[in-house]
Amino acid sequence: MPIQKLLIANRGEIALRIHRACHEMGIKTVAVHSTADSDAMHVRLADEAVCIGPPPAKDSYLNIANIISAAEITHADAVHPGYGFLSENAQFAEIVESHNLIWVGPKPEHIRIMGDKVEAKRTAAKLGLPLVPGSPGPLDSVAEAREIAAEIGYPVLIKAASGGGGRGMKVVPSEDQLESLMGQASSEANAAFGDPTVYMEKYLGDPKHIEFQVFGDGEGEAIHLGERDCSIQRRHQKVIEEAPSPIITPEQREEMGEVVRKAMADMGYRGAGTIEFLYENGEFYFIEMNTRLQVEHPVTEMITGIDLVREQIRIAQGDGLTCRQDQINLHGHAIECRINAEDPQTFAPSPGLVKNYVAPGGMHVRVDSGLYAGYRVPPYYDSMIGKLIVFGTTRERCIMRLKRALEEFVVDGMKTTVPLHQRIIQTPEFAAGDYTIKWLEQWLDENPA
Repeated sequence: MPIQKLLIANRGEIALRIHRACHEMGIKTVAVHSTADSDAMHVRLADEAVCIGPPPAKDSYLNIANIISAAEITHADAVHPGYGFLSENAQFAEIVESHNLIWVGPKPEHIRIMGDKVEAKRTAAKLGLPLVPGSPGPLDSVAEAREIAAEIGYPVLIKAASGGGGRGMKVVPSEDQLESLMGQASSEANAAFGDPTVYMEKYLGDPKHIEFQVFGDGEGEAIHLGERDCSIQRRHQKVIEEAPSPIITPEQREEMGEVVRKAMADMGYRGAGTIEFLYENGEFYFIEMNTRLQVEHPVTEMITGIDLVREQIRIAQGDGLTCRQDQINLHGHAIECRINAEDPQTFAPSPGLVKNYVAPGGMHVRVDSGLYAGYRVPPYYDSMIGKLIVFGTTRERCIMRLKRALEEFVVDGMKTTVPLHQRIIQTPEFAAGDYTIKWLEQWLDENPA
């Protein structure tokens, strides 16, 4: 059934991104917003807008009752959650569908399975995805943890079964610290996510973070759209992403791509998803699956020519996949820089009034942002204010274009991470693609601005 009107249950650049895809498809949009976002760009451009609460996210963007009410009073027939907020909340997906609304996302049961890190590992193993050696499930006791750690070898990693972002995660270098650090991880997990459950994995010394973009039609057909390299991270948060990875060979891409494609087909997965791996010494290790659109989805769009949001909407309304696997061709190279309203040296948040805004332009330069001169960036939400994405026929040309685009980027009135990106892409490690998930933090420690 074609979607006529879609409610966007999000804010900022992703809400604007979804609106634009809908507008091009002839679909009316409903923006929901907090009182702090009443002058946001996506609110201004949407066909209708509904205020759903005060600035705190728990009272607005996480308020399920208010979002459903907004959908009902505007007679929307679909809900797109974007990323973050309620995008991986299985209960929200179920409530949306129970109100006869189309959920632009995976089946609720798949969101629930992959949202539980332990259950996700069990499912991944059944689907044939390679795992990091570790506990088969939650750790029930310190004695069990000692036994598993002795088998796989120290150092080991204790991780929260729920949540992410580095919370409830501890590296255990030796047996004498296991009990203490396991207790700390469990306490942190309980405080952050309301769930003290933890599990164990072998700690990989210096891996890359490689993820594969997948799509399924929910009926047993699936495709992959190649990989992204998201190894440039700070405190487990991605800073720069690129596609394809500079170190993955075409043979590895084809082999691993087929593994993830088949896994999603066997699962009966619906919509967009990302299978995330750690990659070290030529081996892939599954870490998690994100059952939503990713922040870094534009780099995949640039090298495939496929509009991922449009694809999500088509699948949700029952149109199936646009193409088969053998019709997908990767072309060129794309890099994305996340632009945050932060001090580029201390990383302290820097919200405020945008006095002047000039986005870079030119061939193969894309900026996803809701900024405009006169807009006040609110202090209540994530500090990301935009994404700069560039494409080149080769990685070298892409980097040269990125350097030029960053020089053109102007956001007056606040500090941003543009200078940080300029520094990173000048390094020989970045030029060579020779970086891992630990590289950025080590480089920042050794090279203070």
